[in-house]
This record gives sequence, structure tokens and C-alpha cells, in this order.
Amino acid sequence: MNDIRPWRTIERRQCRQIMVGNVPVGGDAPITVQTMTNTPTEDAVATLNQIQRCEEAGADIIRVSCPTKEATAAFGKITKASRIPIVADIHFHYKRALEAADAGAACLRINPGNIGSNERIAEVIRAAKANGCSIRIGVNAGSLEKDLLEKYGEPCPEALVESALDHIKLLQDHDFHEFKVAVKASDVFLAVAAYHQLAETVDCPLHLGITEAGGLIGGTVKSSIGMGSLLWAGIGDTIRVSLSAEPEREVKVGFEMLKALGLRTRGVRVVSCPSCSRQGFDVIRTVEALEARLEHIKTPLSLSVLGCVVNGPGEARETDIGLTGGGNGKHMVYLSGVTDHTVQSEDMLDHIVELVEAKAAALEAEAAEEAVPAV
Repeated sequence: MNDIRPWRTIERRQCRQIMVGNVPVGGDAPITVQTMTNTPTEDAVATLNQIQRCEEAGADIIRVSCPTKEATAAFGKITKASRIPIVADIHFHYKRALEAADAGAACLRINPGNIGSNERIAEVIRAAKANGCSIRIGVNAGSLEKDLLEKYGEPCPEALVESALDHIKLLQDHDFHEFKVAVKASDVFLAVAAYHQLAETVDCPLHLGITEAGGLIGGTVKSSIGMGSLLWAGIGDTIRVSLSAEPEREVKVGFEMLKALGLRTRGVRVVSCPSCSRQGFDVIRTVEALEARLEHIKTPLSLSVLGCVVNGPGEARETDIGLTGGGNGKHMVYLSGVTDHTVQSEDMLDHIVELVEAKAAALEAEAAEEAVPAV
């Protein structure tokens, strides 16, 4: 969602649109947020439980590994029960791709050049077409083809892009065009440069990621720098934040990234201060508690939590609900940017949660009413 102020406008790269199940990717569709399960795929119950948690966190699409025949046998149960489209992650074994396509995969994550002969590639493409599957080409700096490493000497943007173009040609030679492409690297500079080059060369949707980014804090920072700069430049149609953390965390970080850039809105956007000795209440603990208790809110709205009156009133004017710390355990509450009432410290947390829930319910009711066609 772009802002009318020109200095906040992001002009997205124009590309064609494909479908991943019932979710559009590319074109003018919203940038989708993906993650990947880490449960054994053979354990359909555990995998579905994880998928449900990711869906509740906001995941639009989820990827599931299918390395074995047992995995693809369980994959069919998973796709039937999942409410969001599932990408089957296939690397080298073309039969797993055939099985996953027949088992309900919305997309196959596969590099065509890695699965063998032209006949095998053709067979996978026939299965994808027959089952309405798209394909995601996933080039990774850590697994570049030997001939490209020999040609360039090391992973570099040109090598990643050439690999992507080689895989794209294999699909296009078989008249298959429902694909998106990723050129990932754990090195931020390498990944960003490769994506910029690829974006100028192809018209397909691009899947963004800084692969093997690290743990929750380090990986979030690396991903935000790399993917954030690309998104700011208008590049990227679907994203996955790769963290050594639970997949729900990846989804939440992805949405926070998009929310910060005004590209998606979902849930409560919290504006809060880092706290100082002027604070009228424990800002850090309050924000932690509010974020935890408001995770269930999906309706976009804003909440400011400021410990004192230095910046509090100004920030509160820009949010749906605001809280600023005052003296004697009494704090000011703002509604729609206007001072409204005070609340005592002991009642503050429950009160703010109630206000946010009531505001979300009102916005949902308003949206539902607007959606009803006039008689």
C-alpha cells in the first residue's frame, strides 16, 4: 500500500503474475509471506499442526520438504487438510516431484537442471501442467553448478543469474511459464546484486530471501537489510525470511518488514520508545506483554506506547490508540490521536488490550458492512 507522499512511495517492478494454488504472486498482487516446515513430513499430524500455527501468524504460502517416498505419501494428507497452498520442496529426485504434483502440491520448488535428462524434465513439466502446479526455481550460492564455479571462480551475481537463466530456459523450451525465481545467498551484498541483475533480465515474479541468515536477531537484521533494500527498490513478489527459529517467527518478521515499508498491513503496529529514566511505567515489559496478548489481532491498526510526555503526545496523534506515562501512576490514553482519559498503572495493561480488541472489532464490522452490496 503506497502513501500519497512521494518520499514514501515504492514503485514495484512490473512482472507477470502466476498462481500458487489460489494465491496470486506477482503482477499487482500483494507481496506474499512464506515460511517452511521443519517437522518430519512423514509425520502428517505434526506438520499440519505447524502449518496451522504459521497460518495463524499470517503465512500466505508454506513449503514442505519431500525428500522420500514416505514423505510424499504423507504429503497428500497434508495438502488436503491445509487451508493455505503448499510448495513441495524437491531437489534432485524427479519422481518425488511427480508424486508431489499428483498429491496436491500448489507449486514445486525444483531446479530443472538438477533432475537429470530432458525426458525427466519433460515428465515433471507434464505433471505440473496436469495438476495446475507452478514451479519455483531456487538458485543458491551454496549449491551452484560446477561448470559455473569453474567459469567464474567463485559464487558471484553473474553466476547466480546465469544459473537462473539456464533453468528458466529448460522450462520455456517445454512451453512452461508458470514459474518464479530466487537467487539466494547468505552474503547480503551477493544476494542483493544478483536480484538486481535478475530483475532487469526477466519478467517473472521473484521470490526474495537471504538464505542461512542466522538466528532470530542476527538473521532478522541480515534479512531486513538485504530484503528490505530490494523491497524498497520495488523488487520482490514473495518473501521468505530464513531464520534458525520457529517458522512462525519467520512469518512475523516478514510481515513486520512489509509493514515497515507500507507494503502490507496486518495486525497491530506498535510504536514504542526505548525507555529512559523519565518513563512513568516499565515500557519494555509493557510492550512485551502487549505484543504477546495482541498476537491474535489480524485487523490492521496502530498503537503507541510511550513512557513519558516528551514524544508521547506527538506519536499518539498518529496512531489509533496511544498511551503515555504520567506521574503518580496515572497515564494518559489517546483515541484516534485525541486525549481521552487516564488509566492507573495497575489497570493499564488490561485496559489497553480491551481498547485494541474493541477497535479491531469495530473496524471489522465496518469493513463487513461496506462489503455488503446495496439492495
